[in-house]
Amino acid sequence: MAGLLLDPARVFRCHESRRAGRLPSPEPVLPPPRHSPEGDSRPSVFVQGRPVDSYPRLAPGARQGKVRRITEAGEEVLHKPCRDVTEFGPDLAALIDDMFLTMYVADGAGLAANQVGVDLRVFVYDCPDDDGVRHVGHLVNPVLEPLGTSRRRLLDEPEGCLSVPGATKEVPRPDRAVVRGFDRDGEPLVIEGTGYFARCLAHEADHCDGRLYLDRLSARERKDALRQMTDRREAVYARRAANIEALNT
Repeated sequence: MAGLLLDPARVFRCHESRRAGRLPSPEPVLPPPRHSPEGDSRPSVFVQGRPVDSYPRLAPGARQGKVRRITEAGEEVLHKPCRDVTEFGPDLAALIDDMFLTMYVADGAGLAANQVGVDLRVFVYDCPDDDGVRHVGHLVNPVLEPLGTSRRRLLDEPEGCLSVPGATKEVPRPDRAVVRGFDRDGEPLVIEGTGYFARCLAHEADHCDGRLYLDRLSARERKDALRQMTDRREAVYARRAANIEALNT
């Protein structure tokens, strides 16, 4: 899931199909809608924490956005707490649109503002949970709510990051997350996630606090993740370039 990069081994990976050169015509392919048992009317998409009947494959604002450069581990903006957003207006809305498009092009499930070089507490997401339910939205000035041990359990599962291109490592995260913040208009929001979506929320909240998933690893595991990044980053950037080209054709 930093920009969270989802575990490619999971069948519900959001944007894996873009890697095969099938990015837009003009929209990327998401997994098929979750099929509920007969009589189960649970929605398959939540936008800003609210159920919707249907939703386009790209968040609508992405079509007005532009692709920004994704920062990498080691750049200062990723390693210090971000500033609170104090002005809600067109500049913030444009940033969010850019972040959505940049996330899609990079095959991500989430992206924080400092990953496009902006030190503001903002992140976007388009991420499934373990049941295949799609969650799409953004949060401004997010705060991850602490949960007691009775309300969650830790899961060790693979995690990647768009700012650590090509590397994945198992990271312990709670199986439930609650994040409070605001939308782009300054309206209060509370987003709750379970399973892999909880991992996404916690990962992006970490970014806003100036932390990468690398900071949660042992020195040995962190060194190995950086080695993976060195070995694989060129291929990752080639895929992103191909996705950008597909967008422009």
